[in-house]
Amino acid sequence: MVAEKPRELRSDARRNHQQILAAARDLFVERGPSAPLEDIARRAGVGIGTLYRRFSDRETLMRAVVLDALVETVEIAERAGREEANAMDALVRYMHAALDLRVSAVIPALLDVLDLDDAVLLPAPRSRAGSVQRLVDAAHADGSLSDQVTFADVGMMLVRLSRPLPGPLSEELNAQLGHRHLDLLVSGLRSGQDAVEAPLEGPELSREDLNKLADR
Repeated sequence: MVAEKPRELRSDARRNHQQILAAARDLFVERGPSAPLEDIARRAGVGIGTLYRRFSDRETLMRAVVLDALVETVEIAERAGREEANAMDALVRYMHAALDLRVSAVIPALLDVLDLDDAVLLPAPRSRAGSVQRLVDAAHADGSLSDQVTFADVGMMLVRLSRPLPGPLSEELNAQLGHRHLDLLVSGLRSGQDAVEAPLEGPELSREDLNKLADR
């Protein structure tokens, strides 16, 4: 079952729709795909009936969460590429925005229960990958990103940073630390930094390598 397509909604209905998606995204990351829908509605500040009016079942909600995050990150990547004068600044802007959306955490959390290759979801990951690849290529081309840093490195760093840290840390503190640690990593991605120019250990994976691994 596919996610309900957005219609012309009243402002309060649009707000409810986005609050449900945001709450579902966070709880799926924190508790996995079996997170209670009642808890999602409670965190969104709506009744369970409102949730079911917008999303008829759990699968519909999960698909909507993934699609919303992917579409928004494509828009962010393309806007960053247009608006930032420096390609590395555009890439960093995208990475911080993706961290806020937790797209690199919610997709892994739902991989076992959603088919990202279905006709509805498939175009969105491909579009996002293409947009991010263009940012990486532009940063390589203008010399602001080390040639050693690949598309896969960027994506995998976001996956690692997007997961909540263990222990009694608040959601706000987790988010703040995620952005801090991203800034620390970015300082090592920029071309000309000693940490980057030294040979990197481990495999250098391209976008095509990731696709092959996913097909196994």
